[in-house]
Amino acid sequence: MGTLDGQVAIITGGGRGQGRSHAVHLARAGASIVVCDVATDPGTARYESSTPEDLAETVRLVEAEDQRCIAVHADVRDHAQMVAVADMAVAEFGKIDILLANAGVMRMNAVHLMEPGDWSDVIDTNLTGVFNAMHVCIPHMITNGYGRIVATASTMARGAAGNCSAYTASKWGVVGLVKAAAQDVAMHNITVNAVAPTAVGTRMIFNDDLLGFFRPDLESPTPEDAKEAMKSLNVLPVAWLEPADISRSILFLLSDDAKYMTGAVLDINAGHSARVPT
Repeated sequence: MGTLDGQVAIITGGGRGQGRSHAVHLARAGASIVVCDVATDPGTARYESSTPEDLAETVRLVEAEDQRCIAVHADVRDHAQMVAVADMAVAEFGKIDILLANAGVMRMNAVHLMEPGDWSDVIDTNLTGVFNAMHVCIPHMITNGYGRIVATASTMARGAAGNCSAYTASKWGVVGLVKAAAQDVAMHNITVNAVAPTAVGTRMIFNDDLLGFFRPDLESPTPEDAKEAMKSLNVLPVAWLEPADISRSILFLLSDDAKYMTGAVLDINAGHSARVPT
């Protein structure tokens, strides 16, 4: 018996990376999965976006765990598209128990050099996208008298870094939204929490902008080139975590062991917590 047997989860940004890992881990625990991803280039990142083939691979991996998986092409910035995702989940599975608001993008630039459109794209994806996902899922959870919501924040929600103003602001906003939403829905047996990872080994960090930030001495640094420099992010001697490390922590927040946790931020940051105020 899986800890999530019979539950239905919506995961945004499920085409690859952390979202795909979360989908597989939740399926392994017994949940039916609905993943959505823009699966095109939305113009919000200077790295390769997910593709329809990526979404199809997530479905294949979930089905390999003997669970159903539905993939939807949807942009979290578009409220109407997120309504359609929630409606499809309910039509196919009858309910929504879990929301992992995971979709996110990064654009790096100094605040005075950032294009206003770049700022809007990051805030709209990373913060308004979390609101949209919550907004369409919570009414279904209220109807059922149960829900578990986990939003993906970041170590950048615990401080800041140069050339990262939009991403930092969006992730601080996610934490504020989580804390407010937790109070709004607590009486309905719905918990709302966040995870705040350090760098995770996905294409979001393995891109020219971020790798170049850590190795400005190289024209086209690789992840291996930047590995030693990126260890400076953390107290434990690691450069980045793997998506599965975050998935396992999310499973805890979804379990009965965490049923009295809400409005909390779970730091998964290789010791960075030791460097910031509590």
